[in-house]
Amino acid sequence: MQPFTIAVPEAVLDDLRQRLARTRWPDDGGGRGYGIDLAYMKDLARYWEHSYDWRRHEAYLNRFAQFRTEVDGVGIHFVHERGRGPDPTPLLLLHGWPDSFYRYHRVIPMLADPARFGGDPDLSFDVVVPSIPGHGFSDRKPMTTDDTADLFAGLMTEELGYGKFVAAGGDAGTLIAQALAERHADALVGIHLTDVGYPDQTTDFSTLTEPEMAFANYIREWWMNEGAFNIIQSTKPQSLAYGLADSPAGLAAWIMSFMVSGTTGEEFETRIGRDELLTNITIYWVTRTIGSSVRRYYLDAHAILGPWRRTPVPAAVAHPPRDAPLPREWAERRVNLRHFTELPRGGHFAAWEEPELYAKDVLDFVGELRNS
Repeated sequence: MQPFTIAVPEAVLDDLRQRLARTRWPDDGGGRGYGIDLAYMKDLARYWEHSYDWRRHEAYLNRFAQFRTEVDGVGIHFVHERGRGPDPTPLLLLHGWPDSFYRYHRVIPMLADPARFGGDPDLSFDVVVPSIPGHGFSDRKPMTTDDTADLFAGLMTEELGYGKFVAAGGDAGTLIAQALAERHADALVGIHLTDVGYPDQTTDFSTLTEPEMAFANYIREWWMNEGAFNIIQSTKPQSLAYGLADSPAGLAAWIMSFMVSGTTGEEFETRIGRDELLTNITIYWVTRTIGSSVRRYYLDAHAILGPWRRTPVPAAVAHPPRDAPLPREWAERRVNLRHFTELPRGGHFAAWEEPELYAKDVLDFVGELRNS
């Protein structure tokens, strides 16, 4: 395990700006329903080229304790911030797509040192935030969800020496946390999720309650209107990767199209901020991981999966209101639910959008587990 410092060569940043300056824009698509708005993307690209300062954000990221290590031959990048309390709980935070380890940058200090933010000094965490293989500063090696879960179990128990830990995540991070619960239950104290999977072809719809059926119908409609990214990435990721690896404007448009689902870029910036959105996109660009990140969808879509199993690992679900309307009974069907919270604000990237609410819910859940 070696300390790691992000240091993007200046030539890479020069090339990025030159490519942005030479962007060949398409015709106006005819409205938001066709995808991310052309006028918004031109403005975002101009800002990225002329105003965005990667070096400032790189210096900020390097304030976190970062490392790289190898587990089963795969190089993993991760943040490892030690808790400031007397008995910190190991906490593995798992990102998804198209975000990165950067999803959690706001909550890391709140969880490592809650007393600094008015919390209980006796309840803190050793916070571990890895880049999923194929993403960020980990190796450009896409892996299935199950293989990633095995890899991160090794990181936490063998490399870092934790006997038991809490796993938390959203999006792909949810899938990895659930796979950890199924495959490595003896190493888990609990799992904390912001979504718990969706009704699909394996669901027995005759058993669903009325709220669950409403949820299933919402998901079906969402996939029809917003699910193109998943279909393409699950079937033809390499064809997509050529354009995204070559054009930073194309990369930004593809990522933003998913992130602003159901809203606009201008509105989404009020929740996360333009500089932070571009920091996340720039991580994909400078690491050249967009191709490997989308290939993960293909691997999962073609993996041989066993039947879904609800595990006994204690689970919490914090549901943000801007995400799909998740009923509690669906969460109970999917996990051993001990803690369910309807967050008052936030969306699919809850830890990023509403860090105080997210951190509090993780603290509350682990506090309840300690007291049970």
